[in-house]
Order: sequence, then C-alpha cells, then structure tokens
Amino acid sequence: MTGNGSAHLRRDIKYFGAAFLVLNAMIGSGIFALPGKVAVNAGLMSPWLFLVVGFLFLAVVLTFAELASYFDNSGGPVIYATQAFGPLAGFSTGWVLFVSRMTAFAANAGIMATYLGSLWSWFDGGIGRILVITAVIIGLTWANVVGVKDGVRTMGVFTVLKVLPLLLLVLLGLQHVTAATFIPSGSLLFDGVGSTSLLLIYAYVGFETLAVTAGETSKPRHILPRALVRTVIGTGVLYFLIVLVFVSVVPATDYDEATLVDVGRALAGPIGAVVITLTTVFSIGGNCAGSMISAPRLIFALAEHRQLPQWFGHVNAKYGTPDHSILVMGALALVFALTSNFVELAVASSLSRLLAYILSIASLPTIRRQASEEARAKAYHIKGGYTVPIIGLAICIWLTTHASVEDWKTIGMLLAIGFVLYAVERRIT
Repeated sequence: MTGNGSAHLRRDIKYFGAAFLVLNAMIGSGIFALPGKVAVNAGLMSPWLFLVVGFLFLAVVLTFAELASYFDNSGGPVIYATQAFGPLAGFSTGWVLFVSRMTAFAANAGIMATYLGSLWSWFDGGIGRILVITAVIIGLTWANVVGVKDGVRTMGVFTVLKVLPLLLLVLLGLQHVTAATFIPSGSLLFDGVGSTSLLLIYAYVGFETLAVTAGETSKPRHILPRALVRTVIGTGVLYFLIVLVFVSVVPATDYDEATLVDVGRALAGPIGAVVITLTTVFSIGGNCAGSMISAPRLIFALAEHRQLPQWFGHVNAKYGTPDHSILVMGALALVFALTSNFVELAVASSLSRLLAYILSIASLPTIRRQASEEARAKAYHIKGGYTVPIIGLAICIWLTTHASVEDWKTIGMLLAIGFVLYAVERRIT
C-alpha cells in the first residue's frame, strides 16, 4: 500500500535512525519526573508497575508493528484510520496527534530552559529563556528543512548524550539495591492504580512517531516493525532499572518532590546533580528533535489525502523535505513556547494519543482484509489472531476512563477546531 506524494521524499532513515526516533519519542522529560510521582502511590512496587504497564502496553505496540508492515508511505495512524473509517476519522487522528506533538515540543523547549536555569539562573527567565527557546526551535527547524539526514544526525547526538549518563546512573545505583527493594512485599493493586497508570503511560507514548515517517524510511515494511518492538522493549527494561535505583536511593518521605537529579546528587554529589541535569537537557533535546522530524509529516500526510490545503504537502525541490509543514511546526511551537498557552494541551497529551491508538487498533481488521495476499504474507504477524490487538484496545479504553473532565474538555476543543478546518478544506475542494 503506497501513496503518491511520499514517493518524492528521500528514504534516508535507516534502522538505527528509526530506533533513535522511537527512543527519543519515548524518553523525553517524563522519566526524569515520573518516578517520584508514581512511587508516592506504588512505593517500592513502582519499578514493577513500570515493567508491568510496559509489558501490557506492548500489546498496543505489537499491533502498530503489524499495521506499519502494510504501508510504505508517510502518515502512520492517519493512513490506518482513513483506510478503515474514512477521511474524517483519518483527519481527526492526524490532527490530534499533530497538536499533541507540537505542544509537547513547545513545552519541552520551555522545560529545557528551566533545567538550564538550575545551572545558570539567567536561562530561567527574561531574555535568557527567550533566547534558549528560540535557538532550540529555530535550530531544529532549519536542520530538518535542509534534510532528514541532518535531523536524524542531530537526534542521534542527543540520543548518545542522554542514554550513556542514564546507564551510568543505573550502574552506580545498583549497588544500593537490596533484596527488599528488588522483590518487595506487597501488591500492585492499590487505590488510584488507574490514574497512576495513566500518568505512567506518558513515559511510553510517542512510539507511533516511527510509522509517521515511513515515506522517508528505507525498506519501511521490514525496518519499522522490528525497530519499534525492539526499542520499546529495551526502553521498558531501562525504565525498570532507573526506577529501581530511584526507590533504592531516595527516602520514601522524599518521593513526591524528588527527581533523578536528586538520585545523581545522592550517588555522586554536586557533580552527579550537574550531569543528570545536563542529561535531562539532552534528553529533552532529543525528544524535541524527534518531534520536529515526525510531527510535520502528520500534516504533510493530511495534505496528501486532501484533508488540509495542498500548500502543506509541498516538498522542497533541493532538499527533498516537506519544508512548508516543517516551517509551520516550528512557527507554531515557537509561539506556544514563548506565550505558554499550551499547558492544558500538554496535560491531555497522553489522552489524545490513546484516542489515536484506539482508532488505529480498531482499523486492523479492515486493513488485514483489504491487503493483498502478498502483503499479508510479508506483514509482521502477531500470533493469536486478534487476541493481542483486543488486549491493546482494552488497555487503551481502560486508561481513558481515568482521565479528568478537564482533559476531555481540552480534547473536545481541539477536535472542534480541527473539524472546522477540515470542513473549510473540503468545501474548497
């Protein structure tokens, strides 16, 4: 299954570039703040809660792996929903995901300035904060306009700079792990397990980024499913080890306010705190780099399917990149980051993605049925028929039931705006 417009994009993303996309989409600012928030409710069981939720969420990831193996053009969830339920469902999926990624990108640019402010207060406010946010967004925008290779290289540098210190943190912290913290007495069932899991899932969302860039990936039907599943499993194991070290080093009375910076300080003093702070900055930078690669491709895919004006589907003749979509992404993110009008959108980020996951999983039966015999034979097969997709669908639905009324209001507002734009474009065409 292919599209026309994507054929003009250069397929410069290889296996490791695809893996970097998943890794950076998942490991952003979340893991640096979530351990303490989850540990407040789950205590010493929180590392296992991370692992169990990640294992269950793998049902969603495996379903996406099969879906990705049927397509070689950009769009991911947009294409899945469109083919199964029509253009309106596809547009809604793409619009919600784009807004979620764009606002998260803007939020992370602001968080980067905040963390740099812990090293030098000048960055935390006024002109210093403005310069950091502007430099990050404009720099990543330009790097992606001039070529996806440069965007992937930038993301790769951030990946190395953030993963190595986290591995070092784990190695230094394992000496503090005891039998009591590794296998604690107690149960994973506790009051608020649903809301805590919804919070925790923020550390796992973002993997769908990979399917969006299929039109610029070499051999996407083969590379995307394998890079997706392997990277998510590896990230889940890393999360388990990080949180295990956290609960082994940080006193229970400090869980609520503690971050990995406090773990670094406990393990290596002020130097450790500085290293983890810089790691957080690099982690957020990598997440932003991944967002700048994937989010513009969402609105590019919508334009390909004539659900947004064709201006968004422009491909730069020199660099072979969707330059107009990239510039729109950068401009909007810069405005949101500097005005901070994206707080409610950031809070609803996980919920908006879960809605897209639900539509994507529900599209699998139709996509399987419509695929050719050859496509089905080469697809990434999930054993057990529809058992795994049904489990993934149930998990997503269960998680959405724990969202607040305010979160639903935010999503409803975003969908309403999207429907207006969609109606305008359909009326014009």
